[in-house]
Amino acid sequence: MRRTARRLRRGLVGAMLSLALLGAAPAAADHGQGNGPPPSGKLDMIGDVGDFVPGVVDDPVHDPTLFKDGQTYYVFSTGVLDPEDPGGIYARRSTGTLEGPWESLGAIDLPEWTLDYDVQHLWAPHVVRVGDTYHLYYSASSFGTNRSAIGHATTRAPGDLDSWVDHGPILTSAPGDDYNAIDPMVFKARGQWYITFGSFWSGIKLQRLDGMDTPTGPITSLASNPVDPPNAIENPQIFQHGRYWYLTASWDFCCQGVDSTYRTVVGRSTSPTGPFVDRDGVPMTEGGGTVLLESRGNQIGTGALDVLKDRGRLYGVHHYYDADTGGTIRMQIREIEWEDGWPSFSYGPGDGDPPG
Repeated sequence: MRRTARRLRRGLVGAMLSLALLGAAPAAADHGQGNGPPPSGKLDMIGDVGDFVPGVVDDPVHDPTLFKDGQTYYVFSTGVLDPEDPGGIYARRSTGTLEGPWESLGAIDLPEWTLDYDVQHLWAPHVVRVGDTYHLYYSASSFGTNRSAIGHATTRAPGDLDSWVDHGPILTSAPGDDYNAIDPMVFKARGQWYITFGSFWSGIKLQRLDGMDTPTGPITSLASNPVDPPNAIENPQIFQHGRYWYLTASWDFCCQGVDSTYRTVVGRSTSPTGPFVDRDGVPMTEGGGTVLLESRGNQIGTGALDVLKDRGRLYGVHHYYDADTGGTIRMQIREIEWEDGWPSFSYGPGDGDPPG
């Protein structure tokens, strides 16, 4: 019955959002991949980029991960919050460009084992491709506890939501541990796969991966936010540019609508395993972090950055709470630009004026 209800909801949401897409479809001709150079700066997002109408549409884009299959872009994100029928990882795609038009696909079925973690929805996915297989990592937990798990699923057809095969938890935490097993991000460096994860407690962690599903070896600390307990830091992302590796994380608090204080910080290292330091040389393990992105214009609580290299450029997707609509959770994609070896985001339409 639970799976049948989810399938019915997926079909209903998809049908309603497809009606909205009909109005946006003509714009696709101006956003095709073959028309002009890759998009730059703050992208002009079109289509299903997050909406909420009580009793009609619940289409949030919280904690997005961005990836590509052929010429199709995907964003997977945290599921729909529903204590009675917890939402699985939510999916959307664009067959145009990173700007869209984006189309909501609905949710991947929530694995039954996650209900043991008192979930009300699944959180913070990350997707990577190895050969012709896509690997999905996601969080199973509830607010305020580190009784948590990171799950793993695979497919060869990411847009076919019924094709994802779940393999259960690969990493767990429990009261007494000094870390929280949520917010996974998986990457490859120097021939080795790693998983970085963590939220609150003692901060961001790193472990080697064996076979894409077995964390192994010591757990290494990468970053913390010890200034103001409960040590609000989460959503790690590690990527390379030139000779440096960059670690971003979200500081402060999400999930409070327009009162959210989320902001994204960054440090860098010559090694993918750290130590990472900010622009002032302060180690991220000691609370260092240079602010990369914070609230701009109507976009409040900008955080949960995920990075994709596409057509020779790096892009970052993040969520925000739309102040113009009272806090609707939407997504924004921006080109990552560079200043003196550090990432930056230029100000675009609606961002307001730069500081100073």
